[in-house]
Amino acid sequence: MVRRALLVATVATLGACSRGAYAPPVPSPTTFGADSATWALAKSVAPVLYLQRDEPFPLDRVVAVVHPTEPVIAYHLLWRHDVNGQWLPWAKPSDEEVVYVGYDPNTHAPTEIWTYWHGTLLHTLWLNRGPPEIDVQWGKHGSLPRGIDTKDLPSDKSLRSFYVYEFLLIPDILLGKVAHGGPAGFFHSFRRYRDFSKVVPVADKLDLVVKTDDPRPALHAVFGRSYSNKRWWP
Repeated sequence: MVRRALLVATVATLGACSRGAYAPPVPSPTTFGADSATWALAKSVAPVLYLQRDEPFPLDRVVAVVHPTEPVIAYHLLWRHDVNGQWLPWAKPSDEEVVYVGYDPNTHAPTEIWTYWHGTLLHTLWLNRGPPEIDVQWGKHGSLPRGIDTKDLPSDKSLRSFYVYEFLLIPDILLGKVAHGGPAGFFHSFRRYRDFSKVVPVADKLDLVVKTDDPRPALHAVFGRSYSNKRWWP
């Protein structure tokens, strides 16, 4: 009993040391000078997220980065936590993902999308399909273009593999729960794991829109200094 109490106290202390205030106050949009037309463009092609129905962590921050010369916009998404490994003191204090949307420079209609899937950049054409739609994995926030054939994913990164991993990693998830809250695990069927039905329009969540080929100053201002810093462009 004493050992268990010491373990819980240690994990909570480590979690507290690693977390801190994980994101600064959102700066005024005028700080970065994007005009109303740039904001309107970012909103018009912003993706719609389809979260897994039991997603435990909120989407806290969104920065849209409009490339100044190429017809592509990067939507940087900051989730409150990742479900795995965030009790470790050296872990990033949040979970950053990126969705890139290519658009027609004349009509501004979306034409293609890229998403991160655990180190693999997925790409699909999105012609005449309306706003880009993205399925978001439970807890880890890997992003999939909606409608993609998931059988084409690498075998070690398939949805079923991650479903199995979450059962194997229950001790890790429980440590995360002690450190920062969240779920005790995913205890539903694989069919439910693939139930992406919680709708979140990114256009309604934009904290900042900038036009630049180097988004670091904007991301530092909105996400803080400690974030994943994924590739800026596809």
